[in-house]
Amino acid sequence: MGKGGGCVPSKKRQPPAGAAGAPSSSSGTTAAAAATAPREAPEEEVAAAAGRSLRLYIVFYSMYGHVEALAQRAAAGAGAVEGVEVVLRRVPETLPLEVLEKMQAPAKDPAVPVIASAAELEEADGVLFGFPTRYGAMAAQMKAFFDSTGSLWEEQRLAGKPAGFFVSTGTQGGGQETTAWTAITQLVHHGMLFVPIGYTFGSGMFKMDDIRGGSPYGAGVFAGDGSRQPSETELALGEHQGKYMASIVKKLAHRA
Repeated sequence: MGKGGGCVPSKKRQPPAGAAGAPSSSSGTTAAAAATAPREAPEEEVAAAAGRSLRLYIVFYSMYGHVEALAQRAAAGAGAVEGVEVVLRRVPETLPLEVLEKMQAPAKDPAVPVIASAAELEEADGVLFGFPTRYGAMAAQMKAFFDSTGSLWEEQRLAGKPAGFFVSTGTQGGGQETTAWTAITQLVHHGMLFVPIGYTFGSGMFKMDDIRGGSPYGAGVFAGDGSRQPSETELALGEHQGKYMASIVKKLAHRA
């Protein structure tokens, strides 16, 4: 799993069929048991991961650039953690171009590619999802992406992966906590591990001398009517979340 990623021991193997002490299987039950057994990480997946860096995916939707600014700083923080590779992806836009133009939404930065499909998340060792609020919940574009993960859910391909959220809201009462809180249901059904930042940002979480987004759930920014840009404190919190999440990914890899 790259330098500092640790080695994952192989699962205990059963003795070969026919060997002394090997368990016998009744005819017709082996295939049925295999089909209904809970999914575990196959050893070949562990072996494939052992030769690369750990990957933290940062997957976001940003209409006016506020969430993207947090994503970029989170990527900078995570990139500072040795042995962790950061992969930035945006989710597909669902609104027509003419609607986006009427909403005065700027063009998307082509340097950040649209995620090819939800299946790409299988390559991640951890994920940070970023999105703006819509009435206290995630924007429809991010919800549409989660709705496309059905095949991953069916086989629980994301189970056990750590994940977190960062958000953008228009006002102080606009959903800095509820936008992340209501998104936890998506992780629960996938069996993913929600990783909040708590108060690990230290004294920065208690600054009251200026307006600051973010909460123990994750980093956040106040966009106002869209003209307000993220403050340095908000961006620093995003950078901290990226670094913190990358460290959690490494810890989990060491203990696997």
